[in-house]
Amino acid sequence: MEIQKKLPLRARPLDIDHELDKIANIIAKMADPDIFIWLGRKEPPTKTEIHRAATIVADRLCGAVANPIVRNAQEKRQLAVIKAWLETRGYKQLPGGDGMRFDAMPAGTFSFHMNVPVKLEDGIRSVNIPIDAVIMPKAMKKKNFPIFFEAKSAGDFTNTNKRRKEEAVKMAQLRSTYGKKVRFNLFLCGYFDSGYLGYEAAEGIDWVWEHRIDDMALFGI
Repeated sequence: MEIQKKLPLRARPLDIDHELDKIANIIAKMADPDIFIWLGRKEPPTKTEIHRAATIVADRLCGAVANPIVRNAQEKRQLAVIKAWLETRGYKQLPGGDGMRFDAMPAGTFSFHMNVPVKLEDGIRSVNIPIDAVIMPKAMKKKNFPIFFEAKSAGDFTNTNKRRKEEAVKMAQLRSTYGKKVRFNLFLCGYFDSGYLGYEAAEGIDWVWEHRIDDMALFGI
């Protein structure tokens, strides 16, 4: 119906009415009365009210579609910054898809979007979690653990606190699987306030600001 703008041809009228009633009931329950202010009143909506509600909905839809696109573009740019910084210091990027495990990386190498296996809560099943940047410092010896970085960007403070649990979950999974030797950090760009940073610090997560990328050297890189 949404794509072709027509009702199913083979459905009975009574069945169509029944299904449309269910759709309408769901929409009525989910509709925000602060946006659709005419709901629950006898008077029909004015043209101004309809236009204002449509504008708000369109703005939210645009944001929902655009935000992931912007974040992905920001992540690519952030990883390019990390790559340039590492290569000027003699690090070499490992080709993706070569099957090398993160803990078998040679010293002085790095890789992006590498899968790291972690155990689930039952301790039996395992899943792969992607890490944005995995770096094996030059000073590392054999069987040492690389340093993990997650690229994060935010255009405002609104959604950062909603996303802060994502990193905490990853850290918990990594530590429960590999112990305290895990170093999982953030590479930040944009608006991250003290509430977000304090939450991450409490989980043992450190960070580097993109505009202070030379601080990565403090991690022994």
